[in-house]
This record gives sequence, structure tokens and C-alpha cells, in this order.
Amino acid sequence: MLPNVSVSFACADPDIQRVFDAAEEKCRLNLKDFAGDRVLVEGGGYEKIWLETQPMGGEMYALRDLEAARNNSLLFMRHQRADGRLPGSIQCAGGVVEPQFNKFQGFCFPAPALNLYYLTGRDGDWLDALADCLRRFDDYLWKTRAVSGDGLLSAFCVYDTGEDNAVRFGDAPCWWTDDAPPEGFGVVPMASMDVTSYSFACRDALAQISRIRGAEDDARRWDARARQVADALRVRLWDDARGALFDRDKRGRSVDVLCHNTLRCMYWGSVSRDMAGRFVREHLLNPAEFWTELPLPSVAANDPAFRNAPENNWSGQCEGLTFQRAMQALENYGYEKLVTRLGRRFLQAIVEGGFVFTQQFDPFTAAPSRVGLISHAPLAPDSDEPFQDAYGPTLLSALGYIERLWGVGLRRGEAWFSLCGGPACEYCAEWNGHSYAVKSDGRRAEAIADGRRVYAGPCGVRIVTDEGGKLLRTLEIE
Repeated sequence: MLPNVSVSFACADPDIQRVFDAAEEKCRLNLKDFAGDRVLVEGGGYEKIWLETQPMGGEMYALRDLEAARNNSLLFMRHQRADGRLPGSIQCAGGVVEPQFNKFQGFCFPAPALNLYYLTGRDGDWLDALADCLRRFDDYLWKTRAVSGDGLLSAFCVYDTGEDNAVRFGDAPCWWTDDAPPEGFGVVPMASMDVTSYSFACRDALAQISRIRGAEDDARRWDARARQVADALRVRLWDDARGALFDRDKRGRSVDVLCHNTLRCMYWGSVSRDMAGRFVREHLLNPAEFWTELPLPSVAANDPAFRNAPENNWSGQCEGLTFQRAMQALENYGYEKLVTRLGRRFLQAIVEGGFVFTQQFDPFTAAPSRVGLISHAPLAPDSDEPFQDAYGPTLLSALGYIERLWGVGLRRGEAWFSLCGGPACEYCAEWNGHSYAVKSDGRRAEAIADGRRVYAGPCGVRIVTDEGGKLLRTLEIE
């Protein structure tokens, strides 16, 4: 029996309320039946669950539908191959669930799946199944992707990292089904910061699982193995003169494109605090590169490889998925105030764009890129073709930033009460018999756990308690 969950939000700002209500409604449209299992698909024309997005997306939706959240991770674990490989995507066609093993399609899986251990009421069977899954996938990666021989793992195709149509992949195939590396291409197999970080994420989660189990020796062993991966990233792919990570092509040459992927590595936690700090200061906050009118283009706006292409293309425009990953990426390194800034700007872009939730946004105007659901091409202003909307990562980013500005979230046995200034609002969440609330007049706010006030004071802070409301720490978030 899963714990009871619910979320509600009332805001005096009608635009913010409309963003919340529209995102809630459109997320419900993305709930689908996969042969008896309710899941949250990616949406916006993508009817599968993807390893890149949906374990993370489901976990972010967990206080609204914990069953779908669990299934969004469980189906990948259930369909893991005997050799340890996880499907990059899973579809349901004609009532038949079909795992697909032709790409990795990213790996936003270990952290959200581990948080589900807490959200489902500390289910020991879940923890055991997750540990087995991560260990087997890590083994698979090192058996098949360690082709460069220098402690790094390689991408074999564009979809291994989910960077559809990215210029930096050159003539690489979109997908690759073979476990042997591709031959005859200019860039791949490419020593990849992303794929290498998949192993770090596995090992880091396995260390945390070991500590939950009380197995400290195992935890130290997994920590050491995770550090080996992080050290290889720093030594082989970090350019200290430029303050960012760069992949290497099949000949060992640096792929000289300043992309946002160092931020992705911050999501997995595979870079040091010094490396993260340099990337944030020198690149992420640089208006000529990633801090554009709407921040977070996929490639630095002044890089020759940048393309302001409105269709599905990871060579330039701001992606809803990048905003989604950025929350955890920045919080991992203590940049809570930056998450607040990003959240306010992202929500403003949704309002200015007419409350549509597309995959991409123009970094120079913040306008949503309207792409036809039939043609998959940019639409003329007078076109009557249905356009992409209800794209899951953008919907969940909107809900996630509202939560991190004025709401309550549950992470690893902690309750996060976020009390930013702004409009008067009330946010309520229920989980496993506990009730949590934020009440704010825009200048002062209260955090309430199980009917007991745990904070009353000025806005601008995050109050972190345990699940029962015991104060653990207070953070400034603006």
C-alpha cells in the first residue's frame, strides 16, 4: 500500500496561478496506461517513457501520483536485460509494452529512484532491487563502453546522451543497437562526460544505499570507485584553461564546442565544487554564453556550433529538460539562490509565451518555439496545424520551480519549505499521514508541519526539517 499524497496551491498572482493550474491539467493528460501500469509519459508528442526524462519526471510528480512515479522507474528495472543494459525508452503499442535498447537516451535515474525509497515509505525490497539494477548497469557500461582505455566511457550514437541533432556529433548515427563500437564515423565512439557520469551516478547511489543498509565498508568501496570516475573526468576531459568539460572524439581530440553538459555533470554530481564553481561563474552566468535573455541554451550562444533552430535540436535553444535538471544540478553545489533566479525567469517566460509548454524556447526572446505535431517543423504564424504543448519536462519544470519558490518538497527523508517573497500564497502537501504547508503574504511566511509552526518570519529562506517537522537547517534562497 503506497502512502497517500496530494498537493494544492493558491496564489494571489493570477498569472502564477494560471501557470500552476495549466501545468497540473496538462500533466494529467500525460498519464497513460502501459498494460495495466499507470505511467507519466514525456508528452508533447512523445508517447514513450524515456530513461533520460521519466524516472526524474515521475519522481517530481510523486506527491500528486505516487503510483505513476514508482512505475516510471520500476518499468526500466523490470525490463533490464540479462547483461545489465537498461532500455533507453519503453513504449506501449497495442497493449504490448516494448523496451527499446537502441540508445541510452540519458540517465536521470539513480537519484530519483533512490528518493522513491523514501517516498514509498522506506520499502526495503525497492532498495534491494535498485541496488541490483545499478550494480548490473554499471558493470555493463564498463564491459562495453570503456573503449578509449583511459578510464572514460564512450557514446556510440547521438541518442546515447539525448542530444538530438547536435552539431557536435558530426556524422554520428542517431541510434546504435550493437554493443561493439561503431566504425567509419568521424566523431564516435566519443569519450563522453555524460556516459562516464552515468557510472559515477550508479556508484554514488550505491554508496548511499550501502549507508542506508548500515554497510559502511561497502559504502567506502563504492565511494572510492565513484572517485575513480570523477578523477578520470577531471584529468581527461576538464580543460583548466577554459573552465569546462569537453568530450574527446575517437582519435582523442577535444570536441571544441562549449556546451551546457558540464551542468548535466553537476546534476550527476561527478564534478568537484571547484570545477562547478568555475563553470557557473565563467560560463553559466556569462550573458554572451549561457545567461541569455532566457538562460540555459544547450550550446553557448557565442560558440560557432550554436544554432537557434526551433525544432528538436540540442545545438542551441533553451530546453525544458535543461531547466528541469538544473534545479538538482545547482542545489547539489549550493546554488539555491541561482535556482530562485532561474525559476522566476522561467515562469515569466511561460506567462509571456501565452501559457504554452513547448520543448524549446528562443534564448534571445524567451518565446516558445512552436513546432507542428504532424510536420515536426516550425509553424508559420497563420498555420492551423496543432502545435506541441504539454511537453512533460517543461510542465514539471514549471511545477518544480513553483515548489522551490513557494512550496513544499520531500527529498531523502527531509521536508523542504521554500519561502520566497512575491505574491501572497498558500501551498499544501500531504504524504503518508503528514501534512505540510507554506503560508505567505509575500513578505513574511510560515512553514507548518502536522499543524505545528516550524518557522514564522521574513521570506527569502528555505526551512529544512525531517519528515516529522524537526528543524534540521535553514538556507537563504534569495
